[in-house]
Amino acid sequence: MPVSLVLLAAGLGSRMNSERPKVLHPLGGAPLLAHALRAGTMLAPDRVVVVTGHGAEAVAQVARAHEPDVQIAHQAEQKGTAHAVAQARAALDGFRGDVVVLYGDTPFVRPETLEAMLEARARHAVVVLGFEAADPGRYGRLVMQGDSLERIVEFKDATASERAITLCNSGVICADRLTLFELIDAVGSENAAGEFYLTDIVAIARQKGHSVGVVRCDEAETLGINTRAELATAEEAFQRRMRAEALDNGVTLIAPETIHFALDTVIGRDAVVGPNVVFGPGVTVESEATIRAFCHLEGCHVSRGAQVGPFARLRPGAELAEDVHVGNFVEIKNAILDEGAKVNHLSYIGDADVGEKTNIGAGTITCNYDGVFKHRTVIGKRAFIGSDTMLVAPVTVGDDAMTGSGSVITQDVPAGALALERSKQETKPGLAIRLMDRLKALKARKNGV
Repeated sequence: MPVSLVLLAAGLGSRMNSERPKVLHPLGGAPLLAHALRAGTMLAPDRVVVVTGHGAEAVAQVARAHEPDVQIAHQAEQKGTAHAVAQARAALDGFRGDVVVLYGDTPFVRPETLEAMLEARARHAVVVLGFEAADPGRYGRLVMQGDSLERIVEFKDATASERAITLCNSGVICADRLTLFELIDAVGSENAAGEFYLTDIVAIARQKGHSVGVVRCDEAETLGINTRAELATAEEAFQRRMRAEALDNGVTLIAPETIHFALDTVIGRDAVVGPNVVFGPGVTVESEATIRAFCHLEGCHVSRGAQVGPFARLRPGAELAEDVHVGNFVEIKNAILDEGAKVNHLSYIGDADVGEKTNIGAGTITCNYDGVFKHRTVIGKRAFIGSDTMLVAPVTVGDDAMTGSGSVITQDVPAGALALERSKQETKPGLAIRLMDRLKALKARKNGV
């Protein structure tokens, strides 16, 4: 049966103590919203609707960046979760199928769990995701009648016996579109908060003779983020999961507990990652590549057999072909290094194309920025760039060309040519000793010696 998503992302998140909408706080290098979207879109939904509220424009922009076909519904006044879902009615007009309601601040619900809910819909008109809580706290409780769900009661409205229940509500609900909105239309606000609770549709569904079922998941999947402390706990859990997945997929992690991943990090089998490596968003590392200790990678691609680090930084647009070597204290940005190229130490290569088997000497800099515009440096195949060369872009160095150490290259270098740019050296015999003696005497007079 076709499925659509409604993702609620309207909350202020006041306990985060932030001007930023709660769902835009980062987890694993991506907004919380992106995690929920990613899980939901694994179902290949026909439509995805994000309900915005606080910071609506910013939330909508992020939602579109991660899911270009998303539809935005706005909840101008926050009157509860049922009221929020009701705002998606127009966006789902004409859709025939199931609707899954997710939350932008609940990042860990697995696609497999959502699939189980859709399967349970064959037996129930409404399906609720629940979990057994070690400490139920202020969660809503699921009141069961045999194998069927009778109602959901919010903690603030629960009796003492209801608060003793450990089966808790995650908030995630699945129902046919027509049934969902029929039930929402019957929800009232006669509760302690004066809000329209989505959870009330369970009791209403039972009153109308509908079957309501529960799919259970691990409590860790339902972790909601409401505070900075909970965000930190979620980050820790996310990193543990990513490390375990990398190891299971055949990646060698030298010190797993020190390595940090992003939501979209991809690392191939038999790659090796050293200690204290940080993967920002948009990184792909192919099989048999090596990322040595203390590297930071973001928005880059590292091909098979390439070696990076230690202490290297790959910035967005860095593209390393097979068997490229990028060594210690090297920064690569918006640059393509072809097969076998080497930049082994203490260099900055930005806005550049480096040909295959070219060697870049220590201290080389592509001077790519004039204060307003970025300019590109092109270096051919098998070139040799001497140490401490300044390549002032735009400039081209041809195949098999060389630059002398300490040169400032401002003009194109033809293929096979050697380019030198140095001032004439002058040597003054004995001047170093005389100058040092004079300076020491001056210092002694100043100190009254």
